[in-house]
Amino acid sequence: MLTCRSSGPVINIPDLPEQLRAPNALWPGQRTERPKHRADGSNCNRRLNDLAGDGGNTMSEKAIALADSGSDRGYSIWRVILASAVGTMIEWYDFYIFGSLASVLALKFYPVGNDTFALIAYLATFAVGFLVRPFGALFFGRIGDLVGRKYAFLVTLSIMGFSTFAIGLLPSYASAGWFSPVMLIAIRVLQGLALGGEYGGAAVYVGEHVPDSKRGFYTSFIQITATLGLFVSLIVILITQSSMTTAQFQAYGWRIPFLISIILVGISLYIRLKMKESPIFVQLKNSGRASTQPLKDAFTKWGNLKQVLISLFGATAGQGVVWYTGQFYALFYMQTILKINSRTANIVVALALLLGMPFFTVVGALSDRIGRKKLMMAGCLLAVLTYIPIYQAMERAAGNNVVTVKSARNKVTGAISLTPMTTDASGTLVPAKEAASPNLVSLVALVFIQVIYVCLVYGPIAAYLIEAFPARVRYTSLSLPYHIGNGVFGGLLPLIGLSSCAATGNILAGLYYPMIVAGVTFVVGSFLLRETHGRRIWDEVAG
Repeated sequence: MLTCRSSGPVINIPDLPEQLRAPNALWPGQRTERPKHRADGSNCNRRLNDLAGDGGNTMSEKAIALADSGSDRGYSIWRVILASAVGTMIEWYDFYIFGSLASVLALKFYPVGNDTFALIAYLATFAVGFLVRPFGALFFGRIGDLVGRKYAFLVTLSIMGFSTFAIGLLPSYASAGWFSPVMLIAIRVLQGLALGGEYGGAAVYVGEHVPDSKRGFYTSFIQITATLGLFVSLIVILITQSSMTTAQFQAYGWRIPFLISIILVGISLYIRLKMKESPIFVQLKNSGRASTQPLKDAFTKWGNLKQVLISLFGATAGQGVVWYTGQFYALFYMQTILKINSRTANIVVALALLLGMPFFTVVGALSDRIGRKKLMMAGCLLAVLTYIPIYQAMERAAGNNVVTVKSARNKVTGAISLTPMTTDASGTLVPAKEAASPNLVSLVALVFIQVIYVCLVYGPIAAYLIEAFPARVRYTSLSLPYHIGNGVFGGLLPLIGLSSCAATGNILAGLYYPMIVAGVTFVVGSFLLRETHGRRIWDEVAG
């Protein structure tokens, strides 16, 4: 108990964390200059105001100095964001470079002879990385709540980086047979486990450094990393393709984007090693309030488990399918269904992402003013209402009049082959040719609209998840619904979408799945999701 005497009555402040009871204790962001002592006790009163909150203010408001002027920890919030965002962007780059090269690598790691079978098998391998993400979330989330946020995401970055580098060294199916796809699947499992732990660590690390009133804005920079990682992967591929012939890229050039990632990983590891632990986690550890059984505390207590389930079905499931529809499925749809040249499709998506990325911070900042829930629900509802007309417009913009897809089952493999079909002058269905002159402006605009939906659902999600769970099990609790929503509901979308089109012949059939999931999230979230943007998480460590 802290006691101060002035000319007035004795003032007691009980139950402050141990670190704050010290004579020279500082809040995150408090300047280190020691004010001169005054005999009338006003200096003591000012220190009490700093600790207890003057006029009802709390520790969260003291955190503002961390963002504005640095802190006693020796670095500003922008360095915290840089260390977290760069590493997370590299992990997303590593993960998505695999998906961006789907049409090329499918024929490298699986038997040739049925391109659709190879693509579906490759996408299934891609999906494996998503399916294991929840297990990575549990494993590394537990470490993050036991040992520390920083330690957990140092390990995840190392695993992801070296796994991606290894893909660049893998032999093809033609030279190594089934050893190649088996090793590829094993590497994808490692990547999925690592990504399952990375995002939660980076989001919590930033969220626990920033003031409560600006959490949506600051954490939105972490949200940009997923889209930025995809954007960088597309740019690296385009530059690599432009620097060599198609034959050279098919032969060895595809390895370059995987191999150069090791340089980026090394830089990010260096930056992260210089950082210190989250101040809120340090306070929890020092005061003996950190969880010793994060998995049990997070998932066996109904109050917390209920919040996990609501967060999954009322937020992250819909957010996941909207994210992957607006970026990944749009790319696969143009390349595979509309027969737009792969390089052209990559340029379309890259431009739309570049135009859309600033809106993550706009939406994040807006969520600090009007709340997280309204924006996320708006994104889900808009997706349900407009996906069909948007993708119909994309078909018209492609200009090759794809009206259906024809499927045939391979007698040997049982796989469904897929051929986009159009009509000739007599109205007869014939195989569609590659889109000769697609309307690029229209395609960029249509994908950009979908990216705005992504910003609405994804921009505020980190701030919401951080505020929805207590600090002692925050890493574990938020990582699971996030990675089930994104890794399972979202990650399976390309595979389900393409398989649906192949099975039904309807070029829009792949949209029904994300529309249903987004619709469920809108209903559940509208009724059960609570608004969190007024919550003061810094108060948790103030006693």
